[in-house]
Amino acid sequence: MALLGKQSKHALTDPLMANNPISLQVLGICSALAVTVKMDTAVVMTLAVVAVLSISNTIISIIRSLIPGKVRIIVQLSVIASLVALTDQILMAYMYDISKELSVFVGLIITNCIVLGRAEAFAMQNSPGKAFLDGFGNSLGYGGFLIAVAFLRELLGSGSIYGYQVIPDSLYAVGYENMGLMVLSPGAFIILGLLVWVQRIIAGIEEE
Repeated sequence: MALLGKQSKHALTDPLMANNPISLQVLGICSALAVTVKMDTAVVMTLAVVAVLSISNTIISIIRSLIPGKVRIIVQLSVIASLVALTDQILMAYMYDISKELSVFVGLIITNCIVLGRAEAFAMQNSPGKAFLDGFGNSLGYGGFLIAVAFLRELLGSGSIYGYQVIPDSLYAVGYENMGLMVLSPGAFIILGLLVWVQRIIAGIEEE
């Protein structure tokens, strides 16, 4: 981190905690609820968003001086949509089963407010290096919440982590039962709400 300037370091680290896209900006909630039943889908979704957001921010920053103001949103969407389509095809080629589980949510990265918002608010005004770090930081902040929610939902709802059983059979033998609520939408809301609350306490953010 010492190699980064103060502004670059802020662009990378600010979205991880103090200005997290999900907990503070309340963006990307739909996918945070929909793809977090299991760890593997949450991790793959995180990698997809990291790739799309980091690369799209960089490309848009590089060509920003060539984009007419009246069509800037169309150009941004075209860049993002192209990267999403490429990512979707890669997932279908190498992770077909997970690609099917993610269903339409990879395609919906195109309309994710985080991706388009960072392109418009940051990439259009900053250098490619800073734009990349901003995209990388925001996607990690988003993905961190996805993985945390998925970890708790899979552990409590299925007794496993990344598909591996971690709750010993001896507990089931004495009456332990998985919390079926955790694999349903209400469970996702509960876990997400608790994590947002904890994160805001840690970050020292108070509700007005």
